[in-house]
Amino acid sequence: MGATITHVLGARPNFVKAAPVIGALAALGHEQRVVHTGQHYDERLSDVFFAQLGLPVPDVNLGAGSGTQARQTAEVMVGMEQEFTENSPSVAVVYGDVNSTIGAALAGIKLGVKLAHVEAGLRSFDDTMPEEINRRLTDQLCDLLFATSPEAVGHLAREGRPAGSIHFVGNPMIDTLLASLPKFDAGSARRSFGLDGRYVVATLHRQANVDSPARAAELVAALRQVAAELDVIIPLHPRGRAALAAAGLFGAPGVRVVDPLGYIEFMSLVRGAAAIVTDSGGVQEETTLLRVPCLTLRPNTERPITITSGSNRLVTASELPAAVLKACDDGPYAGELPPLWDGQAGPRIARVMTAWLKARR
Repeated sequence: MGATITHVLGARPNFVKAAPVIGALAALGHEQRVVHTGQHYDERLSDVFFAQLGLPVPDVNLGAGSGTQARQTAEVMVGMEQEFTENSPSVAVVYGDVNSTIGAALAGIKLGVKLAHVEAGLRSFDDTMPEEINRRLTDQLCDLLFATSPEAVGHLAREGRPAGSIHFVGNPMIDTLLASLPKFDAGSARRSFGLDGRYVVATLHRQANVDSPARAAELVAALRQVAAELDVIIPLHPRGRAALAAAGLFGAPGVRVVDPLGYIEFMSLVRGAAAIVTDSGGVQEETTLLRVPCLTLRPNTERPITITSGSNRLVTASELPAAVLKACDDGPYAGELPPLWDGQAGPRIARVMTAWLKARR
């Protein structure tokens, strides 16, 4: 079609969101290029996702690695400046709210690269979250804004983004989830980890939760209380491992700490859980579709649609043990799913982008 679309991916949530978009654009005949920034460089958080989601092998890996917020963002900016200079795209697509997202957007805008943001308009209104800064700034730089919820459309409009740039398309993460449902084997997950009865899956990685030794200790104490009633299994992200280990997570009775899991393995475990304890944004949405009760260890969320629907609840560490037991007793979420969670977000994005590129030509 004479237009090259470059996708910039850096972390697990990016891969899950990008798969249906890349697939839909490929079906329309677009030439595409995939850049892996290397923000998530552990094979279990990166390579395995490409294989399981059918993503193309990245054309380049920038190897940004870990580091402080500034260092990681700077590494992405330097790498993407070179990438955009050597391989100038018709449009670059960034995903979500990680440092790779804002780093690529800043590098691109300074070189005149047209930008699209998938998952635009999400807001927690909590500026202590680095992800909130990344989201807001990225949306100010992008030419195409693909929103996953009606609330996101409203946020973008109030921030002065042009109406013609905003497109409510649904949630591509849900596309991936729906397409992969037949592969999620809760029974196999139970057998793999020796889980006989009801169990809870926990994920913790947010800066506010794991960078403070005091906060980490508070959360570990709460998980120990939960584990007195139900098995707790936690696939542990590299971020925060040291703080959580120092707080006594390893060896706690009833708490099983495992290495990060691939997408299929993790979602199989989630599908069979009685409840989920998390500080992740994407997991709040994934559990909603799977109808598994979710308790989010945060004071706010950029995905309020999961709160208003009733599938998710914000809790403090002190509230967690009682909230988990209540969620398990209440059983699966039975309410309505958010609008446009129909598995067609990827094709919608592809059609909008195709029309936009055609108009520009």
